[in-house]
Amino acid sequence: MNYDQKVLSEYEGKENGYTEEKFLNQENIKEEQHPMEKMISGADENGKSQKNAETKPEDTGYEQEKLENQDRKNEQIKEMGQVTLDRNPRKHHVELLTIIGEVEGHESAPSQSKTTKYEHVLPKLALVEDDEDVDGLLILLNTVGGDVEAGLAIAEMIASLSIPTVSLVLGGGHSIGVPMAVSADYSFVVPSATMVIHPVRSSGMFIGVAQTYRNMEKIQDRITGFIASHSHISQKRLEELMLDTTQLVKDVGTMLEGREAVEEGLIDEVGGMKEALAKLYELIDLQKAEKKIDNFMIKLVTLLTIYEKSSTFSFDCPSFCDIMLENE
Repeated sequence: MNYDQKVLSEYEGKENGYTEEKFLNQENIKEEQHPMEKMISGADENGKSQKNAETKPEDTGYEQEKLENQDRKNEQIKEMGQVTLDRNPRKHHVELLTIIGEVEGHESAPSQSKTTKYEHVLPKLALVEDDEDVDGLLILLNTVGGDVEAGLAIAEMIASLSIPTVSLVLGGGHSIGVPMAVSADYSFVVPSATMVIHPVRSSGMFIGVAQTYRNMEKIQDRITGFIASHSHISQKRLEELMLDTTQLVKDVGTMLEGREAVEEGLIDEVGGMKEALAKLYELIDLQKAEKKIDNFMIKLVTLLTIYEKSSTFSFDCPSFCDIMLENE
């Protein structure tokens, strides 16, 4: 009896009533497939199994997540020049901040100009300070200067960070770029870089009265005061360089090359990327060591306080050693 005859006889048997035995027989018949159906279903199963063998779901998900993370990093680099450096042997988590072109302030720069927008930099610095996983910040500068208030705002935020910071001047660190360069804990400059120091400029309407001059003088004092307090150059020497009329053709001021900037005390050291990262790792290791010492001293003072109040406390007890070595 072939498959079609079995199905036909089963349908005919329904007229005589449904018994449990016939129901089980019918289920067995349903499970038995036509030879052609077996061939088709077998081919489908083989195809599915082969496809599943070729692409594992967990591998596909991991690769997709990896590609998405890389796309996010590339977009972050493209839009704001920011990236995370975390593949070093010491496993330090370092944030990279680039300040290039013109520092854009309250007014937008021309569309063809390369700019660093302070409304992008300030939130980034706030996130860096708030994130306990970030160990340090590396600032790369190649800027012509820009808005005074925006540049000073960025410099003040960098100087106020609790994590170690290192700056590296590449190409140029002119005008308001100088305060941003010296705002880090330690600064580097490549030998071929230049830094132009000049008096404050003003664009737009200028009222020729004494009050305007005094206002410009106050702005300039804010800049020179910040630079002097975050570097090894005096404010008096800085003003002398600003008012030099023998160097620049179309402006008043001084252009310092890499080594000259170090000799004047403006920048700490001549070096490149290798030296900047090495110094940053050194500062990070030092800060972590200081934190361990601080935690150890806090525990020691706490235990000494307990010892003074308790006559049964002993330095020989295991609990003392356990507490002192906890999280060390």
